[in-house]
Amino acid sequence: MNKLWISAGIELQDGADLSETKNALSQLVKETVKEPGCIQFEILQQQDKPQCFTLWECWTNDDALKAHFEAPHTLAYLSHDYTKVNYIERLQLNSGS
Repeated sequence: MNKLWISAGIELQDGADLSETKNALSQLVKETVKEPGCIQFEILQQQDKPQCFTLWECWTNDDALKAHFEAPHTLAYLSHDYTKVNYIERLQLNSGS
């Protein structure tokens, strides 16, 4: 089975509070890792641009990712418009075949 890997870049929306956003992102991670189909979900803050973050995610499949965007904690986070998405990359491991 091919896992679905995601790399996404997000950054603070104009007017959003960095501390509040970091707390909300921490809560999002805490709840997301409990989801069925979530293998890995990490959010890293860029050292040279503290308003920018990188999400590293791994899901069992596309259905698990779709369910994530329908989960109450994800919808709650998104409803606050803390961050905007700069890019999303859908990735797979290179098996070297």
